[in-house]
Amino acid sequence: VQLQASGGGLLQPGGSLRLSCAASGVSFRDYAIGWFRQAPGKEREGVACISRNGGSKAHYTDSVQGRFTISRDNAKKTAYLQMGRLKPEDTAVYYCAMDRTVFYYCSLDRDSYEKWGQGTQVTVSS
Repeated sequence: VQLQASGGGLLQPGGSLRLSCAASGVSFRDYAIGWFRQAPGKEREGVACISRNGGSKAHYTDSVQGRFTISRDNAKKTAYLQMGRLKPEDTAVYYCAMDRTVFYYCSLDRDSYEKWGQGTQVTVSS
């Protein structure tokens, strides 16, 4: 099983960016997907998640609600995090993870996720 997050970069406040999370060696649709981030000196926090299969349920942490959108393409075994109106406080390493323990919802609790990819750096600075 391999997860690879990509799409990070350096951009100015107010900008937009789309992160991708590509999976291999796994039945992708059977997993809820979560995006997490970790800023220097801080705990890893849940940012957004999407439920398994069709992804009918999504959940966001309050600080990104209305700015970020999570989606998934099961045929491509890829999940996305569309980020908009970025702020300096969004600067962090972003990780994607997979959770097979939940069925009709998703969780922002990192302890619920059993498979993790390497992160991608997002830096928002003027």
